[in-house]
Amino acid sequence: MTVTYTARVANARFCGFSKLLLVWKGSIYKVLYKEFLAFFAMYTAISVTYRFVLYDDQKRYFEKLAIYCNHYASLIPMSFVLGFYVTLVVNRWWSQYTSIPLPDRLMCVLSGGLQGSDERGRLLRRTLMRYASLSALLILRSVSTAVFKRFPTMDHVVEAGFMTREERKKFEGLHSPYNKYWIPCVWFTNLAAVARCEGRVKDDHTLKLLLEELNGFRGKCSMLFHYDMISVPLVYTQVVTLAVYSFFLVCLIGRQFLDPSQGYPGHDLDLYVPIFTLLQFFFYAGWLKVAEQLINPFGEDDDDFETNWLIDRNFQVSMMAVDEMYGDLPMMERDRYWNDSNPRPPYTAATLFVLRKPSFQGSTFDMAVPKEEMHFQPLEEIAENMEESSNRHPNMALFNRLLNTAPSPTGLMGGALRRTSAQLQRLRHSPSIDQCTSDDDDDESCKIGKGGSLPSGLGQENQSTASSFTDEKSLRTPLLEIKFGAEQERRGGHPAHSERKEVSGAKGRNDGEWQMREEGGDEGSTTWEAQAPVSVSPLPPPPQSSMETSTRPASTVPIACHRTSAFQFHPTAHSSLEHCSSQPAINHNRAVPTIPKPPFAGKKKSFLTVPTYNEPQRFRSVSMGSDLTGS
Repeated sequence: MTVTYTARVANARFCGFSKLLLVWKGSIYKVLYKEFLAFFAMYTAISVTYRFVLYDDQKRYFEKLAIYCNHYASLIPMSFVLGFYVTLVVNRWWSQYTSIPLPDRLMCVLSGGLQGSDERGRLLRRTLMRYASLSALLILRSVSTAVFKRFPTMDHVVEAGFMTREERKKFEGLHSPYNKYWIPCVWFTNLAAVARCEGRVKDDHTLKLLLEELNGFRGKCSMLFHYDMISVPLVYTQVVTLAVYSFFLVCLIGRQFLDPSQGYPGHDLDLYVPIFTLLQFFFYAGWLKVAEQLINPFGEDDDDFETNWLIDRNFQVSMMAVDEMYGDLPMMERDRYWNDSNPRPPYTAATLFVLRKPSFQGSTFDMAVPKEEMHFQPLEEIAENMEESSNRHPNMALFNRLLNTAPSPTGLMGGALRRTSAQLQRLRHSPSIDQCTSDDDDDESCKIGKGGSLPSGLGQENQSTASSFTDEKSLRTPLLEIKFGAEQERRGGHPAHSERKEVSGAKGRNDGEWQMREEGGDEGSTTWEAQAPVSVSPLPPPPQSSMETSTRPASTVPIACHRTSAFQFHPTAHSSLEHCSSQPAINHNRAVPTIPKPPFAGKKKSFLTVPTYNEPQRFRSVSMGSDLTGS
């Protein structure tokens, strides 16, 4: 019977596997000891001949031959050839075991599908099950030497009770040059059809299920037959065998200990017994012996399948299932946990430690989360944090570098782009109005435009100037209110005159300070161009604050509107307005918004203003993600 040592290695203990080394039955010692003794005897004979028989000149020649054999023996791919071969054989060995036909599924379907507790019903069930067992016996008798020795002739099969004499005559009367293990399966199908006609099989579905199980049983018998007929290719087995034996034949000469006085490299010691060569033979030759045993598991080796035991077990179990156990049911009664909603089987003292272990709830069950991080956050705060993080997106620096290095059609355009980049840099490092959360209208830190900062909408990525100011008015305190034609008419002044008056007053006082703030200008470009934030109409009016208590609020820029447009400009203005756009637009017939006085000497203004000159200026619009050009 197959050597079973599973219980000995149920628990991994110190030197647990070392106890298996003393087992003789099924061990590598029992399989390999003859080859090992033969190899060691030949090695000893060659060593004695070299040391005591050969002359000096013959010893020199043998030493050269030993060095040559040892050098080229490593060219034989022992590990690769043996490893692949043994893997193939082991997979084939297990597949053959799973192909052994077992009657368990068939007997369950037969016991439940073929009705009748009378003599006829019992005869039908036992005969059908015997036909299945006969088919398995015939195929095992064809492939297993142990089963063939037990049933060498058909007379032994009849005498054992698997076949009647009448069935033997019919079996031998069917002439076929091939193996006839399938004939009992055909008898099974014919008898099942008779049982269906008699009403013993209640419906066609049950008959179909019965025949499907029989076909699975017959398919396994067929697989055993094909495994026996088609082996591992002979050439592969020959290659592996020749590789192993030729390698160790070469080692008989190449692994000899040579005379240390000759000074050969690697031959400084003379140990007489080649310990590592013997170990190598033990491992490689033992590996080959494993493949030799598993390539045909239906023999009589210690680890071959116990086919005779399987025949006895299957026949006895199947007959009991379809005969004695047919209709045999124990009396139904309530179990001991009938009224227990949480049934728990008892434990012995040896297994009580299992009860004390907590049940597994998941890998994150014991995970600790800080208490302050357990509160849900409102979606509005999450959206605001995401918006602020997008304003600080690292792509803004890339946009600034593109503005600095972007080619321009004229020197004026190039200078304007550089000035725009410098102004955006100041915007990023200046105090932002977005950080003001106080409701105090007199707080100077919450004034719009304090410290020369512009609205944060200019620094946002992938948004137009008009869109950014629209979002600011909808989310925070309004930054700017642009009043169109009605406001301008109420004030009774022309935007051009207003602009000239305010700029001329501020020019004399703050000319030097504005030159210090101008970082991006060059000699070829004109003076600093103010970047006035504008908003798209209609917008809700901003809440009243102390910023609007002056005669003219800094957050209000009156612009005369003569036609439907988002931005209205006066044709006589000579100042330029910078939005955020990379397309220059030259148009002197459009209105220019008035520029209030700069926020110096205690004056409260909402954005930066610059002095203008009398020479004509170009109007340019710079915007991110917008096509507005001032039209």
